Amino acid sequence: MDNATATMTANRATIDPREAAHFGALAAEWWDPKGSSAMLHKLNPVRLAFVRAAIDAHFGSESRSLHPLSGKRALDAGCGAGLLCEPLARMGAAVTGVDAAPENIEAARSHARGMGLAIDYRAGELGALELSGFDLVCSLEVIEHVTDKAAFLAQLADALAPDGLMILSCPNRTVPSRLLLVEAAERLGHVPRGTHDWSQFPTPDELRALAAGAGLVLGEPRGIAWSPIKGLHLSDDLSLNYIVTARRA
Repeated sequence: MDNATATMTANRATIDPREAAHFGALAAEWWDPKGSSAMLHKLNPVRLAFVRAAIDAHFGSESRSLHPLSGKRALDAGCGAGLLCEPLARMGAAVTGVDAAPENIEAARSHARGMGLAIDYRAGELGALELSGFDLVCSLEVIEHVTDKAAFLAQLADALAPDGLMILSCPNRTVPSRLLLVEAAERLGHVPRGTHDWSQFPTPDELRALAAGAGLVLGEPRGIAWSPIKGLHLSDDLSLNYIVTARRA
């Protein structure tokens, strides 16, 4: 992809107004571990374990260090009300969180103030905010909700510093994910109705191709699986959900 094409791709809109409205309506309950975002609260520790290991591996930080991101800038694109932003801030990063729903940003700002955390929260199209130079760029459980995956990945790539680390996660488009993440989870009330469109889940191969188009190289994905004994956990099983690092090619 030449520079002109890359710029045109990155400037395309990616926000689906229906998705923004859906998640914005849940903003008031985002921090309630028993509310509509309960599944995210269960998922977050698993994602954070991967994120922390990836940070240590990429930046060479000591695994016992409390502030492995000290002196670094981190971006969470599609931050919701800040479930990832706040741990990143506690790791020492100067954090910027971006979300499509203004209601989420207001909830995120309010919660961060209560926690004594200084996080730069912004609402709107990622590409329109002209963000760049971030040492760490995260976008977890977001790409399946955007209207233009290629443009969104190009925007994430534009925000990443040349030697930076990116972390992505999303559901996989498989029969098990349709049965468990969409049919069962939404019918049983574990996830709000209308949260997922199974057809929009990218497979690991599709995400790798999209990343390559944005000038990124993916690492080896890890699955986020579920079992009655372990609950949600990192696994070699990619059939439900996966999380992966990326860097500039």
